[in-house]
Parts: sequence; structure tokens; C-alpha cells
Amino acid sequence: MAGSGTAHLRDVGDAVLRVEHLVVEFPARRGQVVHAVSDVSFDVARGETLGLVGESGCGKTTTGRAVMQLERPTSGSVELLGRSLTSTDGASVRRLRRSMQMIFQDPVSSLNPRRRVRDLVREGLEIWGDPQGAFTSGRIDDIMRSVGLDPTETADRRPHEFSGGQCQRICIARALVMDPEVLILDEPVSALDVSVQAQILNLLEHLKNRFGLTMVFISHDLSVVKNVSDRVLVMYLGKVCEVAPTDAVFEAPAHPYTRALLASIPGNDLGLPPSTELISGELASPIDPPSGCRFRTRCPRATDLCAIREPLMRPIDDGHFVACHHPVVD
Repeated sequence: MAGSGTAHLRDVGDAVLRVEHLVVEFPARRGQVVHAVSDVSFDVARGETLGLVGESGCGKTTTGRAVMQLERPTSGSVELLGRSLTSTDGASVRRLRRSMQMIFQDPVSSLNPRRRVRDLVREGLEIWGDPQGAFTSGRIDDIMRSVGLDPTETADRRPHEFSGGQCQRICIARALVMDPEVLILDEPVSALDVSVQAQILNLLEHLKNRFGLTMVFISHDLSVVKNVSDRVLVMYLGKVCEVAPTDAVFEAPAHPYTRALLASIPGNDLGLPPSTELISGELASPIDPPSGCRFRTRCPRATDLCAIREPLMRPIDDGHFVACHHPVVD
């Protein structure tokens, strides 16, 4: 896998978010560098949900944080509604970031335990002002009801009085009250019970339709990604390996890494094609990634070419792109 290039970027006039050649590196000991994200590009059209998947350590969370500018990219560009987040000063970035909200993996620790729910939900409006008259029109209460919280029973309570699922609803309300163009969701259900996961996923689908949301959904759970995403981007060791509509990824995966991820689902109960191309070995170090294709050290189809030349993203079907010298094409 591990490829570069922008062949999969669309000429979409209504693209809300566009990321090109994103690189995020962190200093390590003895002058070494952690290559967390390396030349990642993608776009998200208005009203679309892009699923960002890969195993732990692939760089998907760092990508989401870099898009939000919580981690400043080493290089590359991030554009929100055609305006750059990477080439502007800090004050301008903070103003632009109002239109992009993030929901984190652990809902409890992302909430201030000393503040009441109503104060948590309206905090962004207190900081940035209230162009929609939320304090006078009851918008706070409406937002809380839209995520399944009764304001008369919950508004004056604190986060420790709620379950994980209820805390995640509070986090969603806090993001929605800012009327965002883009929601970035970093493993939003992985810390919740299975039954609660289904409730939150159904809620997100409802809110997407009601508020016209555009979402980047980061997850390692492929069954979740299949249910919520319109397109899927697969990452490995800081690189993009495959981008396609959701059905194409699950019905005809072309990259060996994508096929291995799908084959690893217990019971293979998603109607996926059987695969014998399993991967072995450990994830390579992001401090010293392999030459050429970063997946080659674990790939059952690797050849000498994979060690010499990095694969570039290329189309194999309508809207289906893969970065592999030896893709599986039926």
C-alpha cells in the first residue's frame, strides 16, 4: 500500500473540505523523526461522510487532528470552504475552525467535570458570540432535544452523573450548537457498549439528514464504517492505500491490505468475499518506514519493484483508486 499522489481528488465544486499532500512529523529521541502522516490527500463533498479506516498506528487520528489544526501539519494544505487553514495565522485559523467541530473517542474526559451540561453546550457561543440568537430563542434546549437529552432533567447536572453514551450525546450537542459545516468524529463509539453504539450511530445518521452535515468518520471498526460512510479511505503507516465508494471497498477490495482488513472480521458476517491473502508480521516503525511501498514487508504479493518504487494512486474503476503495484482486480 503506502502510496502518494492526488489522482483520487475530485473536481468537486461543492467540496467542503480538501486536504492535499498533508505531512505530520514529530521529533523523537537522538534526532529521529516520527513520520506519522506522509503525503495524505482527500476531499469531502457537501453532505458526504468519508470513512477513514486502518489499524492502530496508521495515522488516522493524527490526520483528523491535523485537519483541525490541533496538530499543526509539517507541510501540505487544508482548505475549508475554499479557505486555507494552513497558510493563515493563529487568530484566523481559530475563526475558520468555528465551522469545523471535532468529537473525540472518550466522551467523559472531553467534558469539563466542573461545568453543568447547559454551560458545556453553550460554551462555544459564549466564546464566539451568538449570531443566531440562541440564548433568546431556546436554541440550546432545541439542540439538546435533538440529541435525545431532556433539558429540564439534564441541563443543570454535571458529566459524572451520566453514562458514556449520554456524555457522547452532550459532546454532539456541544458541536452542533456551533452550526458546523464539517464534523470530524474520532472513534466516537469505540468506548461505548454495543447497544449504545447503535443508538449513537442512528442518532448521527438522523442529525446528518436534519442539519445537512458533512462528516469525516475515523474508525478501526469496519462494520461501523460500512453503515455510516459514503466513501472510504484506507490508511497504512501514514499513507493512503485505497479510496472508493463504500460498496466498492467491501465488495471488490483491490489492495492487499484492504482485503486483509476485511478478512480479519470475525465470522466474515458482512457478506465479504473470502480471502486467503492474510498478512503477517508487525507494523513497521514510523521512525524508519520501509522504502518503496510501506506495506511491502507484510504483503503476500510484494515483489522487488515494491521495495524500489513507491506506488502512486491510480484509478481501477469509476471512483475507485488504489496505490499498489499489484492490485487484486477481478
